Amino acid sequence: MQSMKVTTIAAAVLIAAFAAPQLITPRTVQAPDLVGPTFLPENDMKIPVGSFQAKGITQEQFNKVIDEVEALYRPIVAAKGGRLVIERAWEDATVNAYALRRGNEWVIKMFGGLARHEAITQDGMSLVVCHELGHHLGGAPKKGIGNAWASNEGQSDYYANLKCLRRVFGVAAAEEFTRKAVDDEVAARACGQSFNNASDRRQCIRGAAAGFSVSALFQALRREPNAPRFGTPDPAVVSRTNDAHPGTQCRLDTYFQGALCSQAVSAELDDRNPVPGTCTASTGFRSGIRPRCWYKPGTNELINVAEMPVREGPLMRVSPALSTLKTQALWMGL
Repeated sequence: MQSMKVTTIAAAVLIAAFAAPQLITPRTVQAPDLVGPTFLPENDMKIPVGSFQAKGITQEQFNKVIDEVEALYRPIVAAKGGRLVIERAWEDATVNAYALRRGNEWVIKMFGGLARHEAITQDGMSLVVCHELGHHLGGAPKKGIGNAWASNEGQSDYYANLKCLRRVFGVAAAEEFTRKAVDDEVAARACGQSFNNASDRRQCIRGAAAGFSVSALFQALRREPNAPRFGTPDPAVVSRTNDAHPGTQCRLDTYFQGALCSQAVSAELDDRNPVPGTCTASTGFRSGIRPRCWYKPGTNELINVAEMPVREGPLMRVSPALSTLKTQALWMGL
């Protein structure tokens, strides 16, 4: 009799379980395409409004950056058949940003939590917006299934300085943007070698500095003891292109190379061919080339590195790390 009661109760519990509505968290039911590529890997860092950790930029500064980028890129996106939508989630404590497509809407979502991080200046925020634009406009290489419309993470980093920040920094209002001064001899000399024009050199250094400032955010997120530096490029050489977020030093290298590439901002990128509009060895460039720590160049981008002349300029003497890389197709020309 006791056994029959237990069996009956168990059956009733099972029936109730299937009949009752299930409580499912938003994370479980969320469609995979509701959030596209992100600036940072998924993380639990939160910086609410009014937090003691809120040492970044103000809401006014946050909006000013987005206003300027939006004005520049709305017609560019429209010319490609899209409608640029930049959503401003200032009150949200999330430390991230993302891009997605909704029909013909090319969406970027910017969170106040990221803007409040101490590493973020207005120049740094400009770089973040430019990275997200890079997912929409950065060309090849692209991400895989699910976000095939989007340029991958490394390419979006590269695009941020290669094209977008140069446009943003060319706007008069951007002269008033907050920024971190980076007095770095490697960056100064490299920009001096890439650009003859003084204005272009200053813009190159400013773009590199914006990349350096946000790299402090990557370092904090990964709890890394050592800060990345311009003079210590990541020596890794990937066997295939990495579509995910590269490591901290590799991302700084990519921002730096984007700043150093002397291709015209107006030179169009291509959604299938990664060569047009960029700097590659095969088209005669010796700097501004995508770092090999995330990018595997195609055969149409390579030349025989052993036959390349190595410039033993003052920059080689500045950093032993660069000197050891002089025969590799990593930072050619430096």
